[in-house]
Amino acid sequence: MSTSDATPATTSSDAHPRFAEALRVLGLDVEVRRFPDATRTAVEAAAAIGCELSQIVKSLIFQADGVPVLVLMDGASRVDMELVRSELGAGKVERARADLVRETTGYAIGGVPPFGHRTKTRVLADRGLLGHTVVWAAAGTPHTVFPLDPQSLVAYAGGTVTDVRARTV
Repeated sequence: MSTSDATPATTSSDAHPRFAEALRVLGLDVEVRRFPDATRTAVEAAAAIGCELSQIVKSLIFQADGVPVLVLMDGASRVDMELVRSELGAGKVERARADLVRETTGYAIGGVPPFGHRTKTRVLADRGLLGHTVVWAAAGTPHTVFPLDPQSLVAYAGGTVTDVRARTV
């Protein structure tokens, strides 16, 4: 099924208010789709939208030497923490706790969008995202997503394109 075949429950300003404001400030007009069932995981989102798992953008918060950093990764892949550490020149990188994710971004895990966060953080975007015409990311809640071309998504997020995807054997 193509992304155009996906039928959302509603289409409108269903984004989280903070994210809706970020869209307004950026002058970005995107279709936010709300689904009755959660799209909190990449698998749930891909199934609801009807797209490939790799078209889902995971917005993941890590701590590099205690400083939050956002990593944008496709839904079919995992982040290689050693590559993130090396890219940042950090001594230690670890997944952020749920309270730090909310404090840093203003959103709960499962709904973190790629931009429109409470605080400005460094953003790394895995190069694998650029292999798609359209990708889908959370719009601030576990029930909402929006489509965008990956180059624009990375630009709006202020991201640095890099290779941080874990290699599978």
